[in-house]
Amino acid sequence: MHTAITRLFGIERPLLCPGMSYIATPELVAAVGNAGGLGILATGPLSADATRAAIRRIRELTDKPFGVGCTLMMPGAADNARVALEEQAPVINYSLGKGDWIAEAAHRYGGKVLATVVTEKHAVSAEKCGADALLVTGHEAAAHGGSVTSLVLVPAIRRASSLPIVAAGGFAGGEGLIAALALGADAVAMGTRLAMTRESPVHANTKDMVLQRGVADTLYSKNFDGLWCRMMDTPAARRASRKPLGLIPAAFRASAVARRMGMPVIKVAIGGMLSQPQALRQLALFGAATESIRLAIQDGDHEKGVQLIGQAQGLIDDVPTVAELLARIMDEAQACRARLAQL
Repeated sequence: MHTAITRLFGIERPLLCPGMSYIATPELVAAVGNAGGLGILATGPLSADATRAAIRRIRELTDKPFGVGCTLMMPGAADNARVALEEQAPVINYSLGKGDWIAEAAHRYGGKVLATVVTEKHAVSAEKCGADALLVTGHEAAAHGGSVTSLVLVPAIRRASSLPIVAAGGFAGGEGLIAALALGADAVAMGTRLAMTRESPVHANTKDMVLQRGVADTLYSKNFDGLWCRMMDTPAARRASRKPLGLIPAAFRASAVARRMGMPVIKVAIGGMLSQPQALRQLALFGAATESIRLAIQDGDHEKGVQLIGQAQGLIDDVPTVAELLARIMDEAQACRARLAQL
């Protein structure tokens, strides 16, 4: 199946793995690429040196295209983006920030830029900033999806922008791919579904919990990390979402995470005050939430950990390899097209 996205990124299948922190590792990214899709490396938990090493590790595991994700509001994200540019990553996916400088630099070596957006306004701005495609994240998605469902958001942005669209939020199978194409998208990103594969580093305890959850078993709150965020409904997530974390405890937790990542705490704080003083509290909340996310993913600890997850968790009932999953999705899509042709 060839679409504007497969042609733009040079991939075989219109299926992407978004840059999920602690999940989209070099091994998972390479597995998606080798199966014909596009994997996007998560750099949020990585220092610049670790990002460089991860990019080079991906290239050891595959000769297929891949992406590097940069959440520009996060500490160290600009440095990670510069590393991706220096390493000439085929695709750079940015979010929560202005990426015109990324597009300009990537285009000089032939790289492509994918901008994550949640509104028509964001889409128009990203197109003006030189993005080559849009990752449109609907309300159903894990973490920071938009306030509008994919069913409405994708066609709305299709009207607002001429760029190729990757739809994210609520997609977990071949029927979802066909639905997204019908709405005006050119591919889908299936983060929750790809997190539930054998190559995914998500802890076995967490994978078992996902298999037991339904589509309604998530929470959506602004109190966890300062932005509206979707997570698995657990006692720990309910506690974390009960009220916003204060600035002082958030800063304390964030500084501990920064030290473990090898980021100078003072440099991060001063950088936040100089570039976005109004976002300094948001940076602290992001940093504080990072450890909770890591505990759920890497340690399978759901007494303290919080698992970011999409509503698509309720559509998942197995843990296949990435190659098996992507092949199955395409088979399901072809079967869906055949059924529709008979109507």
